[in-house]
Amino acid sequence: MTKNILRLVGVGVVTLLFVQCGDGNKFNISKGKVGELTTLTTMLDIQTIFATDSIVKNLSEGSLGDSYFQDDDEYLIYEKGGKHLLTIVPKEQLDSTSTIKSIQIFDDRYKTKSGITLSSSFEDINLNNTITKVETSLSSATLYIDELNVTIALGKEDLGLKNFSTQKVSLEQIPGLARVKSFVVWFN
Repeated sequence: MTKNILRLVGVGVVTLLFVQCGDGNKFNISKGKVGELTTLTTMLDIQTIFATDSIVKNLSEGSLGDSYFQDDDEYLIYEKGGKHLLTIVPKEQLDSTSTIKSIQIFDDRYKTKSGITLSSSFEDINLNNTITKVETSLSSATLYIDELNVTIALGKEDLGLKNFSTQKVSLEQIPGLARVKSFVVWFN
């Protein structure tokens, strides 16, 4: 009787450990990987990977459209409760066998090994990662982290600069408390 109880408790503990470890990987970000998505994942695979979530497809007109400037296809992933998790852009438009071009992160649970999340500050990012380049646009400064193939945009309002200015920004000018505006993982 005691052996059966101990065996049952042991199985329960092992099961709990597997469930916790498996769920943690669902939100990990590394080079070429976001959760279960990898550089080999196709748009068709997304249906299976996110079977319990909602997928909204915004498809372009592809080569059939008459506009020179084509938007990319987007696959917006939402949890059943309505929380936006990810926006996935394929390399090839209107092709279910295409692999992933980029993934924009919208949920704080996704994080890198060094702890970068959507709610990280510039100080957190700079302390644990090598920022290889900073590019300035009209409304943001974009940080490039080559070791993860990630771009992180910081809003100019957090940098103390006016939007729609062309002023260049260096790493030394960025305040430690500047927040992430956009977080994109690239799969190229």
